[in-house]
Amino acid sequence: MKKRPIKFSLVYRDMWQSSGKYVPRVDQLTKIAPLIIDMGCFARVETNGGAFEQVNLLYGENPNKAVREWTQPFNDVGIKTHMLERALNGIRMFPVPADVRQLMFKVKKAQGTDISRSFCGLNDPRNLELSVKYAREAGMISQASLCITYSKIHTVDYYMDIVDKVVEFGADEICLKDMAGIGRPAMLGKLTKTIKDKYPNIIIQYHGHTGPGFSVASMLEVAKNGADYVDVAMEPLSWGMVHPDVITIQAMLKDAGFEVPEINMKAYMEARAMTQSFMDDFLGYFINPKNKLLSSLMVSSGLPGGMMGSLMADLKGVQDAINFSLKADNKPELSEDDLLVKLFDETAYVWPKLGYPPLVTPFSQYVKNVALLNIVQMAKGEERYSMIDENSWNMILGKAGKLPGPLAPEIVELAKKQGKEFYTGVPQDAYPNVLDDYRKQMKENNWDTGEDDEELLEFAMHEGQYRDYKSGLAKKRFEEEVEKMKNQATTSTVAVKGNKTTKKTSYNMKEVDYPFAMAAFTLYSMNTKLLEDKAQQHDIWKSIGYWRNITKIDVGYDDKTIVVNIKEHKPNEYNLEIEGVILDTKIDSIEAGQIDVNINNETYKAKISAGEDGFTKVNINDKEFLFSRNDLLDGELAASDEEDVSTDGEKNILAPLPGRIFKINVKEGDKIQKGDVVLIIDAMKMENNIVTKKDAVVKKILVKLDDMVEASTPLIEIE
Repeated sequence: MKKRPIKFSLVYRDMWQSSGKYVPRVDQLTKIAPLIIDMGCFARVETNGGAFEQVNLLYGENPNKAVREWTQPFNDVGIKTHMLERALNGIRMFPVPADVRQLMFKVKKAQGTDISRSFCGLNDPRNLELSVKYAREAGMISQASLCITYSKIHTVDYYMDIVDKVVEFGADEICLKDMAGIGRPAMLGKLTKTIKDKYPNIIIQYHGHTGPGFSVASMLEVAKNGADYVDVAMEPLSWGMVHPDVITIQAMLKDAGFEVPEINMKAYMEARAMTQSFMDDFLGYFINPKNKLLSSLMVSSGLPGGMMGSLMADLKGVQDAINFSLKADNKPELSEDDLLVKLFDETAYVWPKLGYPPLVTPFSQYVKNVALLNIVQMAKGEERYSMIDENSWNMILGKAGKLPGPLAPEIVELAKKQGKEFYTGVPQDAYPNVLDDYRKQMKENNWDTGEDDEELLEFAMHEGQYRDYKSGLAKKRFEEEVEKMKNQATTSTVAVKGNKTTKKTSYNMKEVDYPFAMAAFTLYSMNTKLLEDKAQQHDIWKSIGYWRNITKIDVGYDDKTIVVNIKEHKPNEYNLEIEGVILDTKIDSIEAGQIDVNINNETYKAKISAGEDGFTKVNINDKEFLFSRNDLLDGELAASDEEDVSTDGEKNILAPLPGRIFKINVKEGDKIQKGDVVLIIDAMKMENNIVTKKDAVVKKILVKLDDMVEASTPLIEIE
């Protein structure tokens, strides 16, 4: 009996976007393409789509050049390339006019992309219809996706209704897009068989992330029931929140009796090493170590592995704000793990109430944002759903498509209370064509529309990022961000068991006063957590955000609080201002209970130990001082560097989450009413409306456009 073939598709693009913020640059991609080809086991490679173009714009580099040069080697040898696109949302996070969608397929085909994997995050066939039509018109293979999730309404019959419609539209292939990896293997096998029984000639491809641990079993089940392709990854980025490694899946399917390609292990090892070199270059700085782990916690939340990189960054961003509120109410603070479990629980709670949208981009972000903002608001004593971003409202109201399930009564009531109207029309009809306007703007700016109008597409698809790319601002931001991340990774030199740097053999032994001792204490507390007499590595720049390199903290000494202003010059080098005294400092070494610090070109040894009543004892040259350190948030940098600004929520409108000031809707002297949107913060991939909670007058605007702000930062002073 002839063995049935199973072919492999490499999701190299997805590996990076599932693991961190960036993908390799075009020069790196073109280096690894020959090795991927030499491995000899891949019939397809996912090269672009999703956030790929935006990521390149964030580099300050041309995304069209990246797509053309990345796909070319695969085109030359006959390996099919495929892209990911989000139907109504194209390759961005919000709806795209029809003329821009149509141009996208023409451009991507011209650039060398063979297959369009199209999905609607709501599984609304109306949104997929134009994707199938435009892909086929452009000469691409149209692969329509079913966004797989697990609930009482997401049954085989539910999915077959969608299959019937997309086949009628003319789709060439079907993808089972198990973006969170929570599809149950038996159900996926049954769905695959049902599709093949009804449409025996249609190609089926399975795409499943490994996060919850089902995906290997799911791959075996879909293979047994007729799937033609399975998506795999490769180390060092396989497993965790990405996909199983090709070696494991090849061995499993071979043993099960399938015909599978052999793997050139020499090329595999070289590609593996090169991928690691990209991580070592700079990409690894943006990858949360937890993204390499599987977690059964994701079974209940259903959140996709592809968003775990941004999710962990979002958690870090709001953790301080939540703990600030909890501490003010004398409630226990939340660790990162506590917050992660709380977010998963809240997501599982709100998901059914929001109509069971499949948790895939962008709707996974919408549901996660609603859940996360609920946690933030409830920590402050506010009610659930008291802060919902505009994109999430569009999903709720039906502007993005029909929700699979009914909305909870309290959500419907909230919409009515806020005067919002539900939309029942075809989603695309709400977004008129715009290409003529963008073409006109490019002409006015003397910008070339590019080969096959590819530059026009980027401008129309990603206007804000494209403008930043053209101005050079994106490149500047990226370089600054990488530099900060590298500094952040090397700032802390704590070694509990011995020093990581060379210890001094001679020290300045003169008697010192409290500013020198306070400097030693400040630097030690910035780089360690004091737990009895033990030191644990702690990076202050992660705790308060790495968008700035200036801060100030409050230190208690002699029954008073002294503000220590801090500016980091280089890793381990700081300029400290203590009551008007400027100290140039450098950390020579830190170990548990001791810091060697160079102050104004003289090195001092300071011994650190626990004092009474929560104070820390600092001994320099046989003189003792007692200091205390308030919580980091108590020393948050004010929005203005020139003067102290109160963080009193009665006198100021505060940032509920960290992000970038995207829009300011008011000016000083304006009268504002409760519920008015005063400004918008770009955070968590969303534009978040910041509203006033009471009638007031704008006394002073404390931020400006594009400022990066932390949670609890004063934004507007009111009276």
